[in-house]
Amino acid sequence: MLTELSIRNLAVIEQVHIQFKSGFHVLTGETGAGKSIIIDALSLLIGGRGSSELIRYGCEKAEIEGMFELKADHPVWAALHALGIDSAHDEHLLIRREITSNGKSSSRINGQLVNLSMLRSAGDWLVNIHGQHEHQSLLKVEAHIRWLDLFGEADVISIKKTYQASYDTYTKLQKELRELKETSKQALQMLDLYRFQIEEISSAKLVAGEDEAIFEEKRKLSNAEKLYQNSSEAYDMLYSANQGLDAAGKAIQRLQDIVNLDPVGLQTLLEQMQSGFYQLEDAAYQLRDYKDEVEFNPQRLDEIEHRLDMLSSLRRKYGESIPEILHYLEIITKEMDIIENKDENIQKLEDALKKEEAKLIDAAVKLSAGRERIAKRLASDIEVELRDLQMERTQFVVHLGRAKDDKGIEVDGAKVRFGREGIDQVEFLMAPNPGEPLRGLSKIASGGELSRIMLAMKAIFARIDLIPVLIFDEVDTGVSGRAAQAIAEKMSVLSRSCQVCSITHLPQVACMADAHFAIHKEVDHERTYTKVYDLQGEARIQELARMLGGVEVTETTLGHAREMIALANEKKTRI
Repeated sequence: MLTELSIRNLAVIEQVHIQFKSGFHVLTGETGAGKSIIIDALSLLIGGRGSSELIRYGCEKAEIEGMFELKADHPVWAALHALGIDSAHDEHLLIRREITSNGKSSSRINGQLVNLSMLRSAGDWLVNIHGQHEHQSLLKVEAHIRWLDLFGEADVISIKKTYQASYDTYTKLQKELRELKETSKQALQMLDLYRFQIEEISSAKLVAGEDEAIFEEKRKLSNAEKLYQNSSEAYDMLYSANQGLDAAGKAIQRLQDIVNLDPVGLQTLLEQMQSGFYQLEDAAYQLRDYKDEVEFNPQRLDEIEHRLDMLSSLRRKYGESIPEILHYLEIITKEMDIIENKDENIQKLEDALKKEEAKLIDAAVKLSAGRERIAKRLASDIEVELRDLQMERTQFVVHLGRAKDDKGIEVDGAKVRFGREGIDQVEFLMAPNPGEPLRGLSKIASGGELSRIMLAMKAIFARIDLIPVLIFDEVDTGVSGRAAQAIAEKMSVLSRSCQVCSITHLPQVACMADAHFAIHKEVDHERTYTKVYDLQGEARIQELARMLGGVEVTETTLGHAREMIALANEKKTRI
């Protein structure tokens, strides 16, 4: 769960530190007080996009820190390990993010720098933020298939992976076949060019690294005279009379005559001179061998010049280096083979495509069958949750159909369009009242009904996706009376399996909370500040009374607030 959240210089927040606990939390306050800024901070903490416009006026940067307490087997630890982030499972998880006035941002997980993509990968396992705009995802039919597959992931994941692997292979073969058929005239024109290029490169008999080797050989041949002359002179100097080795040998002999007279002062010096003499002598022998091996070969130099010119020409045409030229040769050889054996290759591709099509159809049908099974379970589970949310007579159906397409593949006697998600079209249908026909959510669902459907689905998916923190941003808008009470109770039940935090204007929801935070906007010396107060005892009753009665807080509203909290505590005890 989220244990602490610290926010500095974000929008109208100068500094806020909130300590969370397990269970159901609510954030209340007047419209515009800054409640959504808390949600924005959490969004930034899990990888949401930031902007310099979010920084408090006059400040250099905004800072958000969050601390999470998680079980040792929570999936986020494996996700962090995959990202190369060191973490001890028995410690807290600390995330920090900064946004600077120049628009740059930096993020750290347990002190290690991470980029935004890495932060988002970890954040996906930690917090799920659900706002009013998410209702719209329920109205988008194309999103329903993702909800269904998430619900039944354990049942269909292996089937879906098999299908998608087959689909990727099938589309790749389709592309290759289409390109091969479309390149007939151009391919014939390219054939002569490929033959010329293959002959030119092959006849050169290229060897990787030979250009460096022959360039070195050229340099030695071009400077043969200088190499011979200087090495000869050096050798002669070493062996000429009265200098070099002759002089060194005489100097050593003089020291040998007197070393016994002063062994302490001369023995080390003598050994150094003897060592140097032997090294010089060895170098002289090597110089003699070197000068004798210096090659004068104008014909070989001419051959090298021609070879280097030819390599230079090939590099200009086919690649910056010999390995690149040889790689290009490999590519055009394959291309020429494809062109020369076009008909045969087309037949091979068509045969492979036919075999893959059979696999694709089989996998698609199995995926459809799996979805049919989980669709019934999902619909049944949602109806159970909706009964708890005062929609007990609502009929909910997950409808599966197939995407018809005259140019598609025939499945069970009908042409069907195949996509990476399969051949199914999934749509959530609902009949809120008995006797009414099933219709799409966008045609019949009100805002309050959508809120309850979304909450029902969140209650189901919280048992599946293992996200420890659920945030609801005013999802109870448009709901009142018994329905509002049902939503509050459902959130309270949900908070027993994960941490739930809701921004709300409804006292029915606020009274069911285990922790109640009030967000107030205050002005001091012409600056606006958002403050967060952890309400306890009488302060919480005052806030509930305000929510019940508006600006005027009376003894009646205070009494009503006390009664609501007492009844809520009874309900929570039963839960």
